[in-house]
Amino acid sequence: MSNTRSLFVLTIVYWLYFGQLGVIVPYLGIFLDGRGFSSEQIGELFAIITLSRILGPGLWAGIADKTGNTVGVLRLGCFLTVATFGTVFWFDSFWGLTLSFGLMMMFWTAVLPQLEVITMQSVLHSRFNYGQIRLWGSVGFICLTLIVGKALDVFNTETPIYVSVIVLLLLAIATLFINVPVKPKAAVKHAGSIWQYAKQRPFMVFIFASACLQISFGAFYGFFSLYMRDLGYSGQQTGVFIALGVLAEVGIFLIAQRLIKTIGVWNLLFACLILTAARWYLLADFAGFFWVIVLSQLIHALSFGLTHAVSVHFIHQYLPAQYHSRGQAVYISVAFGFGGAFGNYLAGQQWMQGTNAYETFATAAAFSMIGAVALLLCKKQEFEATS
Repeated sequence: MSNTRSLFVLTIVYWLYFGQLGVIVPYLGIFLDGRGFSSEQIGELFAIITLSRILGPGLWAGIADKTGNTVGVLRLGCFLTVATFGTVFWFDSFWGLTLSFGLMMMFWTAVLPQLEVITMQSVLHSRFNYGQIRLWGSVGFICLTLIVGKALDVFNTETPIYVSVIVLLLLAIATLFINVPVKPKAAVKHAGSIWQYAKQRPFMVFIFASACLQISFGAFYGFFSLYMRDLGYSGQQTGVFIALGVLAEVGIFLIAQRLIKTIGVWNLLFACLILTAARWYLLADFAGFFWVIVLSQLIHALSFGLTHAVSVHFIHQYLPAQYHSRGQAVYISVAFGFGGAFGNYLAGQQWMQGTNAYETFATAAAFSMIGAVALLLCKKQEFEATS
């Protein structure tokens, strides 16, 4: 398989992977609300299933790094995700659905760290860069967010689950066509373990700031769609708002590599965290204005798109090649796992069926600001150091 064809397959995998997130992330709250769950239960369920992202990535990445079978772990994760997610049709209770989503998330965590490593290896000797491949994930997110948003106006709140099964099955099939990149012959093995790098100050500050960012996203992931519904917007309009944010994200991926080279990792992370804090406060206090929602969604290009591209770059250049999968796993486990779980739980406790929308998003803004302040503990040069 030619390198160009291999990269094309990766774009399809990204499209389906993040397309699935475009189904679940904005609309899982609506699905659970349709099943009769309260905002506290929705926040708790989000938190519990997100905890799977703490243990799962490390387990799978350790297997991938030790066996060298990165693509095999990715494929297994996709197929087990489909199998476990299908059990959602058999459960109605809080704990039954928690089990379904929790098992699904445990296997789902095997996918992204391996996909990121394979992509970074595949673009090494290509005229394409990571951002140009990754942006297709954002395109998939936009497409499926818009489709499901419209479908919710036509069908019932079960729609996201039916769409998810189809997308996950297609994703599992697409991974069968991924070509494994040839590893460099002169790769240097470093003695010790990943923890000798992970315990260094730049990496610890990076992880802490990333966790604060994901805590701040709890309000958005859990309740943005319900918030928009409370403000009088339709499902289709909510889908357009979400798609707008991801469309801006696509644009930032096209220039992310250039920005990293010219501005630097620390500067970009600091700016993104500050602007994300502003984004959440705008939603907290001024969400009644249409233009504020539009502006807040445009900032998503920085809140998620640029911070993710910068984070993947940082891990890839800071850690030796033999620890790349586990480095991505630590990032996902702590930031998205612990940070995401705590953020979801906190937002669920604060939301109170929408009556505490201001407090919920103001708290999110505070956590993003804490992450920005934490970066001041490191010198900019330390974030540019390579392993």
